[in-house]
Amino acid sequence: MEQSTKYPRIVVHPPALDGSRRVTSGDQTLGIASHLDDVIEILRMADLDRIEVEQSDLIEWQGGGPDDWPGLSELETE
Repeated sequence: MEQSTKYPRIVVHPPALDGSRRVTSGDQTLGIASHLDDVIEILRMADLDRIEVEQSDLIEWQGGGPDDWPGLSELETE
C-alpha cells in the first residue's frame, strides 16, 4: 500500500450528456476528458503520468471503464 500514499486517488466521473468525463483528485478538478487519451494527458499535466491509467487501483472509473465513452461514436460519424 506504499503506492497509495505516494499518489492521490483519481476519480473519472460518469459521462455527462456530451460524453465527456470529469477527472478529479479529491475536491480538485484536474480536467475534462472526452477520450482515454485526454485522461492520460490530464494526468501528465498534473505530474501523475506514472500511473497506469487503464489498470491502476488508484483510478476509480465511475459510470464505465476506460473504454466507455458514450457520445464518442456519434461524434465520429458526423
